[in-house]
Amino acid sequence: MKEALKIEKLNAGYGKLHILFDVNAKVYDGQITTVVGPNGSGKSTLLKTVFGLSSIYSGSIVYEGKDITKIPPHEKTKLGIAYLPQTDSVFVNLSVEENLMIAGYTLEKDEAQERINMALDFFPELKKHLKRKAGRLSGGERQFLGIATVLVRKARFLMLDEPTAQLSPKFAESIFSKIQELNNKFGLTVLLVEQNAKRALEISDRAYMLVGGRVVFEGLARDLLHHEKFEKYCMGIGVES
Repeated sequence: MKEALKIEKLNAGYGKLHILFDVNAKVYDGQITTVVGPNGSGKSTLLKTVFGLSSIYSGSIVYEGKDITKIPPHEKTKLGIAYLPQTDSVFVNLSVEENLMIAGYTLEKDEAQERINMALDFFPELKKHLKRKAGRLSGGERQFLGIATVLVRKARFLMLDEPTAQLSPKFAESIFSKIQELNNKFGLTVLLVEQNAKRALEISDRAYMLVGGRVVFEGLARDLLHHEKFEKYCMGIGVES
């Protein structure tokens, strides 16, 4: 199995605030990998660190065989890496159409339009809102738009940080379905941080559990899902055994 991302002995945080401790992780090409854990365990920091938005004290991050540890975010985007934070994943003062056009700015005009059409076919809900400012969309629609821009950009590796947070159950389920479809239809490799651990693990191939900034479980998603201490893991207790 080909490694898309390999993290070794990663120590990171923000300034002097140390969050991640000796983290080792692998994300395999064409798979969905979910990172779960209690609040404050370092899940979001892990994604931010991969994308270059935190302080790395030591360790390495390798993407498709290339060391990207010290590469800035805009260079990682050029490599096909996309990161959608929980909030601020779209330009709220621009229209849906403008967001999609900006996503395709590095492509030739015809190819950009082709990718935009493909993204709109994938998210037909956005077609009726093309002229609406993204800030006026519902939370679920903004998530759709954020992921649509990833399709336009031709990303191969997508990191999603809590994409279903504060969404209705209906929209949340739509997001999970779309993540699966992105993986199955486009072969997109996905690294997912998600508060709904059970549902995320159900659609994932592999999983990591972080507690206190350290990996306490790594393996198949189904093994974590059916682990006898799963609930305790998610609350950050009983992880020593």
